[in-house]
Amino acid sequence: MSDFASQSWRWTLRETLVVAVFGATFAVLYLAWVQVWLVSQAVFGPVTMDVFMGFWFSASIVAAAVIRKPGVALMAEVLAAGIEILLGSPAGLGLLIAAVVQGLGAELVFAALGWKHYRLPVLIAAGMGASVTSFVYNWFLFDYGALEPWLVGAMFVVRLISGAVLAGVLGHLIVEALYRTGVLRGLRIDIERRGAGLVAQAAQ
Repeated sequence: MSDFASQSWRWTLRETLVVAVFGATFAVLYLAWVQVWLVSQAVFGPVTMDVFMGFWFSASIVAAAVIRKPGVALMAEVLAAGIEILLGSPAGLGLLIAAVVQGLGAELVFAALGWKHYRLPVLIAAGMGASVTSFVYNWFLFDYGALEPWLVGAMFVVRLISGAVLAGVLGHLIVEALYRTGVLRGLRIDIERRGAGLVAQAAQ
């Protein structure tokens, strides 16, 4: 890898602070989402977790789409979980393990594409990647093997959809809304989009 390429993968101070802000913001949102999930679960049963699960991946999707560098998806998710614990999450330290598993699921999708592509289909795939790794983790944690195969299959499909919609699509919408405000100016998403715009203009 060239010196330029190596430099481009390093996090700047501003990027580090932005990831930290995303982690803190989503930690608060995640805790609020837990309350919504608990109320819904009391009405609709345990499969509700798979319906709601995708939102708990969104920190990794949003941060990665903005910063566009290796490790961002994983770190944003772990930071969100760590701050959740500090804010009093009843899940405790086990939440950090879940965050690592979820963040890795998204990170692997971005890594497979060289951390160079962040369009909506990629964000959807990353949300689904987090769904897969989290489901495997929950399989062992909650002994899904003891459940009826059709139920496990249904839970898996629902979680994939949740990851695609609540992490991928919603994450994309959040990023676009932030971009329109101008607060992301100078960050990698902005640099790449302005660069692409200049290339398009030159080609006309």
